[in-house]
Amino acid sequence: MTHANIALMMVGIFIATILLGFPIWATLMAMGFFFGYYAMGDRIFVLLTQNTFSILSNDVLTAVPLFLFMGYIVERANILDRLFFSIQLAARRVPGSMAVATLLTCAFFATATGIVGAVVTLMGLLAFPAMLKAGYDTKLAAGVVCAGGTLGILIPPSILLIVYAATAGLSVVQLYAGAFLPGFLLAGLYVLYVVGRVVIDPSLAPDLPAEESKIPFAKVAMALLTSFFPLAFLILSVLGAIVFGLATPTEAASVGALGSVVLAAGYRALNLQRLKEAVYLTARTTAMVTYLFVGSWTFASVFAYLGGQELVEHTIGAMHLSRVEFLLLSQFIIFLLGWPLEWTEIIIIFIPIFLPLLKTFGVDPLVFGILVALNIQTSFNTPPMAMSAYYLKGVAPPHVRLTQIF
Repeated sequence: MTHANIALMMVGIFIATILLGFPIWATLMAMGFFFGYYAMGDRIFVLLTQNTFSILSNDVLTAVPLFLFMGYIVERANILDRLFFSIQLAARRVPGSMAVATLLTCAFFATATGIVGAVVTLMGLLAFPAMLKAGYDTKLAAGVVCAGGTLGILIPPSILLIVYAATAGLSVVQLYAGAFLPGFLLAGLYVLYVVGRVVIDPSLAPDLPAEESKIPFAKVAMALLTSFFPLAFLILSVLGAIVFGLATPTEAASVGALGSVVLAAGYRALNLQRLKEAVYLTARTTAMVTYLFVGSWTFASVFAYLGGQELVEHTIGAMHLSRVEFLLLSQFIIFLLGWPLEWTEIIIIFIPIFLPLLKTFGVDPLVFGILVALNIQTSFNTPPMAMSAYYLKGVAPPHVRLTQIF
């Protein structure tokens, strides 16, 4: 058996192992170590040490725990409740107003957290029961929460884009600037779709009662002033500083983390317990990403050493694909990987296989990164492994079936 065949066997065993439920980071490190020892001998210890040092000294990844902390503080401080209420009041005269408010809240909250599970779960607890109570179609309400919740994958400050930037050696600033238009365009198209569906079939989303729609303008303005604008100012300040080059992503994330604490304290929603929870969740998620990076870089290095990367490049080169055909093939593979795998594994493990091919086909890595982010977002909503649907099912009323959410 050639080394290239062993590299392919290595990937196959890895996928089979994680499908059995073993931890991803541990599987990566174990596979990388054992196959690396077979191929490289004692040098695998040097490689593992170097990869660990490179990851822990990467300045780009410093922004990850800071943005995570910012998101978890906003989540734990119940700021989402105020945000949803104020947007719902402002959109009360729009067809399907509660669904529109849900989408806008998801898009806006995604810019503060970038965590799909958190957004879908919180909106599933807050907005989904409210829409069902108001007589909204179950499938429409579920689709709105699941689709809106995944916008955090694409809309900055997406953690995915930071990880992709570190993997591909790209500028986080350029990725953020490139993701704004696709992210908010997609959110806008979701809103247009919902409004169009409700205009065609009003039974999907009944109008609000007269007493709920006739609200004084002063009350709406006050709700927006006290809940929407403070969070909007914080987010726009952080992202604006990054995009316009006033601060590095790490510096802006530091200000955002501090601002989220000040905002939560201003709402009198900050206490020691919530602060401890935010710190714990931040540390746990950051540790997971770090271990994934160490394991995946070791895995990828051994895979390339065995000739796996060369085999992939030779196979794709022999297919004589055009640039568009290569993009379609690569995105289709990533789409399929999105069913059993989380985005972290896809970005850290499989994207490095495609990166060397981008120059061959004349594809800009920035464009490829935005396509990947958009693609992985759809995989969150694609049955049978639609993670957003499972997040929502976990908090939905018992009578809502998983097939309805699908």
